[in-house]
Amino acid sequence: MSVLPIVTYDDEVLRKEAEPVNKNSEEVQKLIDDMFDTMYNSDGVGLAAPQIGELRRIFVADADAMSEEGEGPQMGPIAMINPEITFQGGDEVAMDEGCLSIPGVNASVKRPEKIVVSYLDRDFNEQELEIDGWWARVIQHETDHLDGILFLDHLSMFKRKLLGSKLNEIAEGRADIAYPVVPKKAEQK
Repeated sequence: MSVLPIVTYDDEVLRKEAEPVNKNSEEVQKLIDDMFDTMYNSDGVGLAAPQIGELRRIFVADADAMSEEGEGPQMGPIAMINPEITFQGGDEVAMDEGCLSIPGVNASVKRPEKIVVSYLDRDFNEQELEIDGWWARVIQHETDHLDGILFLDHLSMFKRKLLGSKLNEIAEGRADIAYPVVPKKAEQK
């Protein structure tokens, strides 16, 4: 198992739609293990394959730490392969979100509080999950990554403009980040 560098928001791989994973393999299982190692090393609660440069419809998550004690389900670490959100409902709730590909940047994002998601688990068994709270938010955020969407895309142009200097620091490799990243602009220098 390995800790992999995370690509930053300015890398075009994060703007592409990830490809479905059609069969289980040692390579897929190793990728999932590496993604968990990378996520935990970065103190994240979710990580999508495109964030490590892999255009595959896989993400890993462990949002138990975000739930208040006794509030919401405790699911432990989970891998979702080919997730599809089939229902979004309830109130639109605004909460601060961050992203390992946009370190040090947080902003309030509105998302539906309840979802139903269909996916393959790590053993390639079909699953369906009805969930709300933090877990629903994390699943929506990570599924967005698989569709080439960043949480910044949910912000107004004005809010994105306010974040411009922080985003430039990340892109140019000048941001102080406690885990390995690959900033695209800094890489091109």
